[in-house]
Amino acid sequence: MTKIERRTKETSIELTLHIQGSGEAKIDTGIGFFDHMLHSLAKHARFDLEVKCKGDLHVDFHHSVEDVGIVLGEAFFKEAFPPVRKERFGDSVVVMDEAAISCALDLSNRPFLVYELHLADKIGQFDGELVEEFFRAFVFNARITCHIVQLRGKNRHHIAEGAFKALAVALRRALKEDKRAGVPSTKGVL
Repeated sequence: MTKIERRTKETSIELTLHIQGSGEAKIDTGIGFFDHMLHSLAKHARFDLEVKCKGDLHVDFHHSVEDVGIVLGEAFFKEAFPPVRKERFGDSVVVMDEAAISCALDLSNRPFLVYELHLADKIGQFDGELVEEFFRAFVFNARITCHIVQLRGKNRHHIAEGAFKALAVALRRALKEDKRAGVPSTKGVL
């Protein structure tokens, strides 16, 4: 289990992560839609996750969403690396009604994000562009390579939620135990 606290002039975050959990989550960021996405991520990754974020929501949601992504990525890296005796690679396609979202990732220790979702508009009060901000912050701080691609879909809520769930399932699969793998790299190190 990893606990991280991060305090800036824009946010105050307390986060606890256990990647070998059962999917239990206690989330309070003050942003309802974002809380819903983080609950989905924890549930489908089987992570136990607690997040308490007090941010400058009077400005907008940007700082809170990005900073939670940073802290969650840092906690994931501490929990998952080095990924000895793990599958290392994970992928998934998650469908939500008309939307289908693909996520493929590598616990590579080389951060890279390919993001191809069409979410420029609002999802309720939530700016759709913040989904990309969260993914970028998480991926770069988790030090993983992640390709998240919208295969189809029109409903922005379905697209965003499908993306969080696709990431969750791909992470769960990449973390699956492989007792014969050792360090899953021909280099011998990640």
